[in-house]
Amino acid sequence: MCRWAAYRGEPLYLEELVSSPAHSLIEQSHCATRAKTATNGDGFGIAWYGDRPDPGRYRDILPAWSDCNLKSLARQIRSPLFLAHVRAATHGGTRRDNCHPFVHGHWSFMHNGQISGFDHIRRAMESMLSDELFHARTGTTDSELLFLLALELGLDTDPLGAMEKAVAAAESLSLETSGEALVRFTAAFSNGRELYAVRYATDHRPPTLYAAPMGGKTGYCLVSEPLNDDVDTWIEIADGSAVKVCAEGAQVAVFAPRGERVETVRKSA
Repeated sequence: MCRWAAYRGEPLYLEELVSSPAHSLIEQSHCATRAKTATNGDGFGIAWYGDRPDPGRYRDILPAWSDCNLKSLARQIRSPLFLAHVRAATHGGTRRDNCHPFVHGHWSFMHNGQISGFDHIRRAMESMLSDELFHARTGTTDSELLFLLALELGLDTDPLGAMEKAVAAAESLSLETSGEALVRFTAAFSNGRELYAVRYATDHRPPTLYAAPMGGKTGYCLVSEPLNDDVDTWIEIADGSAVKVCAEGAQVAVFAPRGERVETVRKSA
């Protein structure tokens, strides 16, 4: 399993999540406390938004704790919206193209989880893509393919609905192929304006997701693990939930790949 952190709010330096906190993302890369494996050393990546609509990105296959460039960049880059990820591989080899976040146009995406039996449904999922999105795929992970499938299914016009359809498609193909479906999906994605996150699993055992206010009245940080020991600050996002962070603050809704999405909570710092 991987670890990740994402932020939307008033501009701040990436180091506020990536390297400075006591339990920063770099610390989690070799000492995660709320994951099956403590070490996430199969690469890392950051994607951030600035003055242009498309995000900047830096990825490498080195463990995050051993890359001095990452700490230097995090200290210098200041952004109102960014995603950061440290990888523990489940599908796909250790290569730069398989490191998160994945980017296409103005969208960025990162994922923690897995699709069980992915090798048996990969070809069917690929066949659902247009030629443009099929050729945009450069890696071999289930995460990147889910991202591209969500783009195919309308991520630009209905981000959470498209992600529900993509996960539902993976579940349906798994059921058709093997008679069972196991999808564990805790992901963050952004179009450069809003930040979205999802926590969902078919077996109700999704990877962890926490949220805390940060960076102004409507800013929020979304993380796999809390960045410090202030337990009163961090809210655990429930299984089957989607979070949208926008100019109005954070909104939490039901994430139901096979049902209707209903907004349940609206929060603002």
